Amino acid sequence: MKYLVIILFHFSNTLVLAQDITANQLLDNAIKYHDPNNNWNTFEGDFTVVMTTPNSSDRTSNITINLPDEYFSVNAKRDTVTTFYSIDKGVCKMKYNGKVLDSIQAKEKNLSCERAELYKNYYTYLYGLPMKLKDPGTNLNNSIEKKSFKGKDYLVLKVTYDEAVGSDVWYFYFDPNTYAMEIYQFFKTDENGKEKPDSGEYILLSQQTNVNNIKMPKIRAWYYNKDDKFLGTDTLIKN
Repeated sequence: MKYLVIILFHFSNTLVLAQDITANQLLDNAIKYHDPNNNWNTFEGDFTVVMTTPNSSDRTSNITINLPDEYFSVNAKRDTVTTFYSIDKGVCKMKYNGKVLDSIQAKEKNLSCERAELYKNYYTYLYGLPMKLKDPGTNLNNSIEKKSFKGKDYLVLKVTYDEAVGSDVWYFYFDPNTYAMEIYQFFKTDENGKEKPDSGEYILLSQQTNVNNIKMPKIRAWYYNKDDKFLGTDTLIKN
């Protein structure tokens, strides 16, 4: 009986904490877990991401992010084709199989500076989470939900963005004990800003790799929200 009372007391306290914690407190706790030394804002590092998708060859991307120097590059290889993008203080460069391309040649190969910017935002955002949720234009819903996903309970933070940043609605799932980020999920919106329930994807994060003392997910597995269809896996390899 004594142990049952202790268990019930602990469980009730967990529920109270889940209800009382604010969005900013949850985010701060998650950042403290993933980036305890506040290294993200001065991040300088490289890592490799191997993308595996059904019915396609693997794509291996060597990525460099240097936030203080405003530099980003990705050198990706799939089969016999290698593409390279870099943005150095806003200046874009592109290569195809090692050859530097001008804008006309790049267009012929379906490369563009817009795509370079897309890759920069994509990799910097996803591997900079949850720290990137402090960026301007990010709106935290102050109501924290407690949800169960695939049999595990999470504290869930809902995030929307200013129109200039993005229109998708994101949900971030954190372990209620450690505050580790283990899932994120997004939905598209209609012309009225309402979520489309059959749209978007969810991403399961597993294992961890320490990059510059930041805990980053080693494996990200992508699925459609509407039917749980598996889309692919990104595996981070520390250089």
